[in-house]
Amino acid sequence: MTSVGELNERFGISGVVQIVAGQGGLAMVRVMTEATTAEIYLHGAQVTSFKPAEAEEVLFLSTQSRFEDGKAIRGGIPICFPWFRGKADDAKAPAHGVVRTKEWELTGIARDGDAVTVTLATENDEAGRRWWPQEFRVEYRVRVGNELALALTVVNTGGSGMRFEEALHTYHRVGDAERVRVAGLDGTAYLDNMDGNREKRQTGDLKFTAQTDNAYLDTTEALEVVDPVLGRRIRTEKRNSRTTVVWNPWREGAKALSDLGDDEWRQMACAEASNIMAYAVELGAGEKHTVTAVLSVANSQ
Repeated sequence: MTSVGELNERFGISGVVQIVAGQGGLAMVRVMTEATTAEIYLHGAQVTSFKPAEAEEVLFLSTQSRFEDGKAIRGGIPICFPWFRGKADDAKAPAHGVVRTKEWELTGIARDGDAVTVTLATENDEAGRRWWPQEFRVEYRVRVGNELALALTVVNTGGSGMRFEEALHTYHRVGDAERVRVAGLDGTAYLDNMDGNREKRQTGDLKFTAQTDNAYLDTTEALEVVDPVLGRRIRTEKRNSRTTVVWNPWREGAKALSDLGDDEWRQMACAEASNIMAYAVELGAGEKHTVTAVLSVANSQ
């Protein structure tokens, strides 16, 4: 395993990008430009901080989050792949797939004016094949600037077809979950995971009034988390994503999660680009697929 010092010597950019030991001693890329600051862990290729100039932190990160090998980081933008939630045919498989708790390879860092692009990659390995026998390579490009642009590319490197789910599981930091609303989903059909995945239809903007775990179907439109407490709108524009997941664990769900403070549900609202369930991606041998999400922040009107 390459040391943090070696990674910094190879990829660091003086005064702009450092590779350092983050929480739990895990390797982390720290980006600092006039436009923004950001933090990206090699563990799970997980963005844990994005703070544009003159703005508050955009991403929620739990104070109880674990930073350990084999453990998921609670908050930021976890990558869910090649399945979402529990694995349909194996209850013992790790939740949300096999890539969010492993260390990815840092393959490149490039600067373009005030923007910095960080590229990470991973492949299936012996531990992953226990749960997922198909071969794949995943490349993740994170462009940090006035906006946070994410591009996840999956390549089927095996000799047969592969069907997978994916999500860029974004935890938005909010002032009070009971007062935010999610715009951009009006009229969209969704499956309510808190009600046996019954199909329902969204009317108006979504407001959090209880534990929420909705999968919005056949939706490609941008969405906005409108936050009157922090006085801002976090916008997500997505491409090659046909589902949108919105989640908040609420009081009872937070108490059941050991890596989330009992009251931290108030400071988070997950709304994310995804391809799950009937909208899972099918790739033939040698084919590739890229899903993108671009996050931007504006003052609310």
